[in-house]
Amino acid sequence: MSVEKINTLVVGGGQAGIAMSEHLALMGVPHIVLERHRIAQRWRSERWDSLVANGPAWHDRFPGLKFSGISPEAFPPKERMADYFEEYARMIKAPVRCGVEVQQVERLVGRPGFKVTTSEGVIEAVNVVAATGPFQVPVYPNIVPESAQVQQLHSSLYKNPAQLREGAVLVVGAGASGSQIAEELRKTGKTVYLSVGEHYRPPRSYRGRDYCWWLGALGLWDEVAIKPKKQHVAFAVSGYEGGKTVDFRRLAHMGIQLVGLTRSYQDGVIQFEEGLAKNVGDGDQAYFDVLREADAYIEKNGLPFPPEPEAWKLLPDPGCLTHPILRLDLAQADITTIVWATGFTFDYRWLKVGAFDEKGLPLHKRGISAESGIYFLGLPNLVNRASSFIYGVWHDAKYIADHIVTQEGYRTYEKA
Repeated sequence: MSVEKINTLVVGGGQAGIAMSEHLALMGVPHIVLERHRIAQRWRSERWDSLVANGPAWHDRFPGLKFSGISPEAFPPKERMADYFEEYARMIKAPVRCGVEVQQVERLVGRPGFKVTTSEGVIEAVNVVAATGPFQVPVYPNIVPESAQVQQLHSSLYKNPAQLREGAVLVVGAGASGSQIAEELRKTGKTVYLSVGEHYRPPRSYRGRDYCWWLGALGLWDEVAIKPKKQHVAFAVSGYEGGKTVDFRRLAHMGIQLVGLTRSYQDGVIQFEEGLAKNVGDGDQAYFDVLREADAYIEKNGLPFPPEPEAWKLLPDPGCLTHPILRLDLAQADITTIVWATGFTFDYRWLKVGAFDEKGLPLHKRGISAESGIYFLGLPNLVNRASSFIYGVWHDAKYIADHIVTQEGYRTYEKA
């Protein structure tokens, strides 16, 4: 039985895989893209109904195609985002094969390349690009046992308030997902508790410019001026309801009960960490840092952006912030559902190669892995903070495609 051979095989047909395909095609590299479901499937099936992009349409796109039928300042809904990537794949004639799952990748013996076992047979590829992105496997702490008899679901399985049981809800995690879900649930009349840990809280917009614009203008996408920052901190910014700053005081004043980091569970009672006020205060500090840097940039460049004094004002501290709840009896609080908005982790079990460190994390530099011929794309901080965003993944893919072409020159070189 013949085995299909290809220079480069891209695993994943989301934003990273489509961007990779474009640059490989422009550089004349024969390749295929394998997607186990449908292009950009996670946007359709693993996100809640009201989700929108975290950046405006003018920014959250690839350079080669603008969004049609939507304002550049609008935040595209999830289905429109998925349609955009399908449209882009058609435009560039990306060789995407949907419904094909990559089951294993292992290095060939005695010759270059890899044996790729898929649900539709074996493919041999000189290079393999893992473009499966940062949102592979939902994770949440093993705190509340099934015996607690409360409905538990990860944010990737949350669709809308109607799927939840009657009663109050505890949302754990206060990044973009958790804060938006909590607000949506509260607006339906539910009693909502929101567990807030460490987070980074920038303004959605300031002085007439969206935060995505400020990231570029202030050099924050590239992070040339390195600042110490905490790892694994929730990113509290959202395009929800046309885009507004995530403000935990505002959420509290609309009736959401803020609690600290969820710590433990015993006999029907959840314990929360102390430090809620500090975490909210640290988020405020990050917010004001952006405002100060933006003001300095405007003054330095003589820009006619109108002042926004209201942005500097904070709402009064709510009671749940000044007198935090440290323990919560689920039955007494009538909490029947816990939504874990606690993020995702990687799943590279199918990559049987030496491309990982002792902790099982990808070992790479700018996506070029420790295993020659294996590449990673779309991961957080692959190059900089833009790398897991639509804007950044396109540029990272260009660098990797160039590296693949350069290595191909070495591989095929023949001395005159």
